[in-house]
Amino acid sequence: MSMSLTPLRVVVAGLGNMGRSHALAYHENPGFEIAALVNRSDVPLPGGLSGQEIRRSFDDAIAAERPDVVAIATYSDSHADYAVRALEAGCHVFVEKPLATTVADAQRVVDAAKANGKKLVVGYILRHHPSWMRLIAEARKLGGPYVFRMNLNQQSSGATWGTHKQLMQTTSPIVDCGVHYLDVMLQITDARPVEVRGMGVRLSGEIASDMYNYGHLQVLFEDGSVGWYEAGWGPMISETAFFVKDVISPKGCVSIVMAEGVKSDDIDTHTKTSTIRLHSATTGPDGKFANPDELLSMKGEPGHQELCDAEQAFLLKAIREDIDLTRHMDDAVKSLAVCLAADESVRTGKAVRL
Repeated sequence: MSMSLTPLRVVVAGLGNMGRSHALAYHENPGFEIAALVNRSDVPLPGGLSGQEIRRSFDDAIAAERPDVVAIATYSDSHADYAVRALEAGCHVFVEKPLATTVADAQRVVDAAKANGKKLVVGYILRHHPSWMRLIAEARKLGGPYVFRMNLNQQSSGATWGTHKQLMQTTSPIVDCGVHYLDVMLQITDARPVEVRGMGVRLSGEIASDMYNYGHLQVLFEDGSVGWYEAGWGPMISETAFFVKDVISPKGCVSIVMAEGVKSDDIDTHTKTSTIRLHSATTGPDGKFANPDELLSMKGEPGHQELCDAEQAFLLKAIREDIDLTRHMDDAVKSLAVCLAADESVRTGKAVRL
């Protein structure tokens, strides 16, 4: 279909880091037109958005503007209710991850999208990243069973620690960030996750007594694959080995290698990959490795804003071309279910069968 159709009108709710980036993506894409911005308070707006009015009421903005699309980048505990209200008002929805704070709520959003015949795209930014797509493809070529070793720790202070404390009012780090990396694991192995174990520690008196700012999960898959994910936020978190993205199989391994000297709370660090290292386990007659490791340079890869642009371009394509998003939605629920089970395990001290 032609992409030069009438622009889709968008209401953007939530103007934190991600919300502002998504709003900018809509502003720059001729397939969209911003109908309204919604936030609880006034915030500085980037580039071409400056001067736009910021409204306070989500429901009033939808009722007044009757948009084609609603983008939700508010705090996690409001995602499900906002998404369902938008879908029932006849809007397509883009919602930041995690889709919801319970599996039942996540499924409720998916059911509302299906019942109303609307597109639902969840903000899994790594799905639009050429380097991560390459990592997944190379890992799948190796074949399982797999060992997944992944983390993203952030030594945060100042405004970044403030943001993390806000996020932890509703969501722990292993849920907020873990859904990305569980999604990657699920794209590499088609096997079902069957058990998860979580552990967590509260390392700060500045967060609620029942919240933890360091967490670790271990997941077992039906095909014998295993994986772990680690996430810690705060001024006490170590910068040592804060970024590990490693997939091992019987035939070798594929890893993301970070450049020296990058900082863990730099938002581009969370997506930029620098180099992919491919290692083959094949040995020659002498028992030594037959091939040297291959280093794939990811120079010129997209930055954070370009990835947000790509996410919204995908949303536009899904709407215009009526792409079937069943697998996309199911994966979003499945990855969230694993991370929430890990959170349950942290709180109960018991492994959870999935």
